[in-house]
Amino acid sequence: MSAKEPISFHVVSSDLSKVSADALVIAVSKGADGPVILDAPISPAALTSLKASLSALGVTGAADQVVRLPGLPETGGKILVLAGIGKLKDGTANDEALRRTAGAALRQLSGLKHVVFALPTTSVAQLGAIAEGAALGAYQYASLHSSTEGKLAPVSKVTIHSTLAKDPALAAALERAAIVAKAVNATRTLVNEPPSKLYPATFAEAAKDLAKGLPVKVTVLDEKRLLKEGWGGIMGVGQGSSRPPRMVKLEYKSERSVANLAFVGKGITFDSGGISIKPGAGMVTMKCDMAGAGAVLNAVLAVAALGLPVNVTGWLCIAENMPSGTAIRPSDVLTMFGGKTVEVLNTDAEGRLVMADGLVAASQEFPDVIIDVATLTGAQMMALGNRTGGVMGDEGVSAALKAAADRSGELIWPMPLPEELRPSLDSPVADMANIGERMGGMMTAAVFLQEFIGKGKDGETIPWAHLDIAGPAFNEGAPYGYTPKQGTGMSVRTLVAYVEDVVARSA
Repeated sequence: MSAKEPISFHVVSSDLSKVSADALVIAVSKGADGPVILDAPISPAALTSLKASLSALGVTGAADQVVRLPGLPETGGKILVLAGIGKLKDGTANDEALRRTAGAALRQLSGLKHVVFALPTTSVAQLGAIAEGAALGAYQYASLHSSTEGKLAPVSKVTIHSTLAKDPALAAALERAAIVAKAVNATRTLVNEPPSKLYPATFAEAAKDLAKGLPVKVTVLDEKRLLKEGWGGIMGVGQGSSRPPRMVKLEYKSERSVANLAFVGKGITFDSGGISIKPGAGMVTMKCDMAGAGAVLNAVLAVAALGLPVNVTGWLCIAENMPSGTAIRPSDVLTMFGGKTVEVLNTDAEGRLVMADGLVAASQEFPDVIIDVATLTGAQMMALGNRTGGVMGDEGVSAALKAAADRSGELIWPMPLPEELRPSLDSPVADMANIGERMGGMMTAAVFLQEFIGKGKDGETIPWAHLDIAGPAFNEGAPYGYTPKQGTGMSVRTLVAYVEDVVARSA
């Protein structure tokens, strides 16, 4: 859903026969002895008849399965939808199972206007998970097709049936779900935009537009200022393009702040590889190479919209990596922001160059923690696949991010930073090279980034973690659960949950 057409949510505990809707969705799990209908608010007679028909209908309860049946006279839904929730541990649905089931249902029910969910819930948090999953599943990119003929509109109204309808904590849970889903979907849209439409200058403008109405200060550094102030990494990467780079700084401050946090995002709006040009097939999805910056932008905005008591600064390192007569060459040496020199051995290892500038800038403001997010390496996909991101850095920050990801439903896995990788980055002509040991390349890239983390006011290195989301930021396969094809919005929910956990620990 776009920001202009938000999905509306209502929670009721009344008789569903009084709720007129296009569809009623109930959950079916994949049990050891066959499909199991979960807590459906229908009569015993209808439930018995329905159970007897599951096998003939091909209903298995597998995740993502959505089967439509004629509606029951005793409910207000014109159709009855059996939504697979998958295998459940101890027969209990957790938040993520509900989130995915709601998302899968709404993704496949486009064309309907009003859908009622009657899923098994035991807490307000689970109601929020259903709302979040529904909003994520209803997402559609406003594509550039010349005709919308045949395209079904997303569901615009969702009613959730629950005995918790009067719980005083419900309003906040639904508001959070709407804010977080909006942030994820805004990130998806930025990733999905073609590079002819989203390039450094327009990305910076989009950041300002998305921040309107929120207590977030947006500062855009153009190429003249970047050159004058010595942002050698981002200027070096961007110098081959006719579209000059931008650094965007976002600042959200709370009068009740319990922590100062810095997020840094990779914003390569298109990555051709530069002079070290990629094969043609390797460029097809490279509009997604700004997904880290998109996630950082919208995570900061979500934190501001939620009014969380922290100070958060976001750094969006935005450039287009193109080959031309002015592009950087292998063997060139760049002087990064802060003074370190880097020999460029491969111009397709450009993300770490722009990120280095952002990490130095973030360090100079002495935050309590720095977290960076980037679609950084193909090695991440080789190690962890297309759905799981890697997290590296200080053990405490990495563990906290893993916990936040688990809570929010995103997949990340901790990886080490082996000391023996650092010597492979040595250069005979500069402080370091931008590539090193090929095996374990995801970790080598993180070791490079680590060199640009500064010291805090206490003289100790600032706690830091790096998220490599090269695979999970962009879904080239079929949609699943609440995840659409193309941009996924990966890591927005993890960052927001991480900030919430920081606040909770300070209480």
